[in-house]
Amino acid sequence: MSFSEKFFSNNERGHFKTPPKVSAIIPARNEESNLPKILGSLAKQTLPPHEIIVVDDFSTDATAEIAKNYGAHVIHNPELPDGWTGKNWALWNGYLASTGDVLVFLDADVTLAPIALEALIKARERTGGVISVVPYHNTERFYERLSLVTYILSIFVFTSPFERNNPKKGLFGPCIVTTRHDYERINGHKSIQGEVLDDLKLGKKFIEAGIPVENYLGNKIVSFRLYPNGLRSELEGYGKSAALGTMMFTSTTLIFIVLWLLGLFTTGLVFPFLLITQHNAVVWPFLAGYILYTLQFFYLLKYTGQYGVLMPIIHFLSLLFFIVMMFYSLYQVLFVGSVSWKGRQINIRTIHHEREERL
Repeated sequence: MSFSEKFFSNNERGHFKTPPKVSAIIPARNEESNLPKILGSLAKQTLPPHEIIVVDDFSTDATAEIAKNYGAHVIHNPELPDGWTGKNWALWNGYLASTGDVLVFLDADVTLAPIALEALIKARERTGGVISVVPYHNTERFYERLSLVTYILSIFVFTSPFERNNPKKGLFGPCIVTTRHDYERINGHKSIQGEVLDDLKLGKKFIEAGIPVENYLGNKIVSFRLYPNGLRSELEGYGKSAALGTMMFTSTTLIFIVLWLLGLFTTGLVFPFLLITQHNAVVWPFLAGYILYTLQFFYLLKYTGQYGVLMPIIHFLSLLFFIVMMFYSLYQVLFVGSVSWKGRQINIRTIHHEREERL
């Protein structure tokens, strides 16, 4: 997997003849631990935002108070209407309260380097459409690092060269940048109000309107730490969109992923088994494959995330997590008919049925 063409970096910096009015919009549901990081980093930007809007989505902690202490404009999300998902409703109301020419939608767990907004705006101008960023993933605990395989695959599907001309090309939700004009052309998050795959569906709407979509790697300029609240939240977070998301990508991307996973499965699980059972005569080809995958992980993590030294070596544990997560996601979609996130149960079948009736 080669991602070099997807970086944005200091090269994106530049002076603006007329600095744009940037509205940073942050949906926040019980985000008291994350807000100081994102709001603190926004306060240090070389291109200061025109306004920072935090949408308090029925939080039961100190989310609103912390946002106000950092000088953000806090709006309280109105009652969730039928047919809307919580995040789409929060982002839509954040847009309605904004006045900027450029809208930057940020998840509360994102952290920005001081040049980030400047780099984001320049990258969007160069693209001439809408962009999103797959942040550099900082991990701290062992269970967080079990997502190694899952996150590497997430990066690939959003930056895959096979997705360049995909009419369903999606965006990566934690960091999306668009002009107000383009956002209004597609009727923003209102046009995808009931979608679980909000970022993927939003990208599709932009493409249908003839607006280019491009995804970048954060390259430590945009970073985050996902799911610090335990293994269950990590499983739910990845699982809520994994099975549904496979329908949005090209067959070429999916074939590449299947082949890569087959190689990883063969070397990552067979080699440890042969080692334990002492089948020394056949272990060497699998050992060579295992080493090659390990080196690939170390190379990719230079640009995509901090996973420590141990997890790339014992990556078969991360592969097991990926398998469990995919079965969990399929179970939620096929048998439960809903996904759980942030204390809400999102009924997939009901949402799709309501949308079909409106159409």
